Amino acid sequence: MSSYRKKKGTPLPPTPGWAVYLRTSSEDHQKPELSRARQRSIIDGNVLEHSDLPVIDEYVDVLTGKTPNRVGYQRLLADARVGKFSHVIVERADRFGRNDTEALRAIDELNDFGVAVRFANSPDLDPMDPDDRVLVALSFTLARRESALLGIRTRGGQQAKRKSGGCTNYAPDGYKNVTARTDVKKKTDLGRWDKWIELDPERAPIWRLAWDMLLEDRWTLDDIAEKLHELGYRHRSGRPFIDVKPNRKRRANITSISHIFHNWMYAGWVVSLRNGILPKTVRGNWEPIISTEEFERGLAILERRSRNRTARRKRDYLLKSLISYIDSDGNEWKLNCSTSNASRKGGGTAYYCVPRSNINFMCEKIDAQIPDELCAIQIDPAHLPTIRAFYKQDLAEKLGLARPDEHKLMIDALTAIDQEEARMARLLASGKISEDVWNGLWAEWQERRNRLRSNLESIAQRQEFHIDNLETALGIIAQVGSLYNRLEVSARRELLLHMVKQVVVNTDGRIVLELNAPFAYLKDLSDRAKGSSEPPAKMQTSDASDDIGCSVWVQRVSTARTRT
Repeated sequence: MSSYRKKKGTPLPPTPGWAVYLRTSSEDHQKPELSRARQRSIIDGNVLEHSDLPVIDEYVDVLTGKTPNRVGYQRLLADARVGKFSHVIVERADRFGRNDTEALRAIDELNDFGVAVRFANSPDLDPMDPDDRVLVALSFTLARRESALLGIRTRGGQQAKRKSGGCTNYAPDGYKNVTARTDVKKKTDLGRWDKWIELDPERAPIWRLAWDMLLEDRWTLDDIAEKLHELGYRHRSGRPFIDVKPNRKRRANITSISHIFHNWMYAGWVVSLRNGILPKTVRGNWEPIISTEEFERGLAILERRSRNRTARRKRDYLLKSLISYIDSDGNEWKLNCSTSNASRKGGGTAYYCVPRSNINFMCEKIDAQIPDELCAIQIDPAHLPTIRAFYKQDLAEKLGLARPDEHKLMIDALTAIDQEEARMARLLASGKISEDVWNGLWAEWQERRNRLRSNLESIAQRQEFHIDNLETALGIIAQVGSLYNRLEVSARRELLLHMVKQVVVNTDGRIVLELNAPFAYLKDLSDRAKGSSEPPAKMQTSDASDDIGCSVWVQRVSTARTRT
């Protein structure tokens, strides 16, 4: 881009000028345009009128500063990265953002691109100055505290209004919100505006009719939607009660109808389970559309119908995302899961299949092979001591513990540092080197000692960590065959996801398992233990172990080693 040098992508100096950022919280009760006019006035009067730099662009958001996902804010950052302006001005720090961590990070990022941030209420405050930064951070903290206190006060006021029978939410369909200036005598208690809900004369009869049909107990929700649609009614949003698709199929929009039939507000009760207000405890100060007895009878009808409805159970495919198919030519495809005739009483027949082909395998036949394959990879407990010995030998080789020369080199290096320090101490005592030289050398020796000791400790810790992981994996693979058969379907799938990288099906419908690390490596160790007649301590490490090493084996086992 033109604003960047080609060499190493170093940005050119930004264009001199101001970017004005205006933000009004979505929670503000004032009109956003009035708030922005006030912010512009303060910015112009305190900063821009005294500056020779032009105003290049203005960025506006009407959203809380708690989130950085603001359109204007993100556009400002993007323009700063390409050097569109050199300064950003906001009315005060919390207009930039109420998340102090995000806001300070953005200020630092802008500074990296040569863009300075200034605040109109404190024009001399520089957020990059160490002392001023403390004040900026404090202003963000105070803004966050103010926001938290405002939330507490708002929730407290809402709870008080609920307990007095008021509605704190948007009026449900059939009602309308009403706002009026508060009477002078009530102004202290209610503020400047009084808000309540009342019946909507156009919408309330629609829902009274819907309840009458429900209470007859012969109309389903789909029937009620059809009747309301036939009479020309729609949802308050304008959405029809019945959607007619291009193929002339009809679909009833009954979700909102069901929600209304479960809303206690229509029976005249304030209910808020989140705030501890249970049904039939606080009477609302609005006129109900139906009586409490009718509402409870409607709930009983819906509950009875729900109990009698047989919900289709979603089928769980054991090898979903794990199974592949390889044909006689070696081509491989991932298999999808599909169930034919799923609407039948038995749930249909489940298949693993290649999409858009006639290659498919019954899930029942494939899944039935898994226990035998797991038993085939199960390790004989009698071989566990030998496997542990092989593992520790490979681990020692990987970490350098089996090569005394590497371990000894680090010990010798520590000894050499001690000897060098002793020699230089004698030179210091005889006055042949200065105190400054000694201090520099001593700091270097300490750094080298710490690095060597850290490496030695890390080797010991990694060995202990790997051995603990070995014991866990051995515990699983030593009894996986019997363990698998005792698990539920969901638990069987979870076990396979941990152990199996892929299940491969051949043209005859037979499967082989490709194992994940570390189980593939443990299977390889088991094979070594079975074929070994000598203790591992007396054996030479195999060529594969010399080339790769234990930990890499665990992560990178070849295909030949993972198939069973």
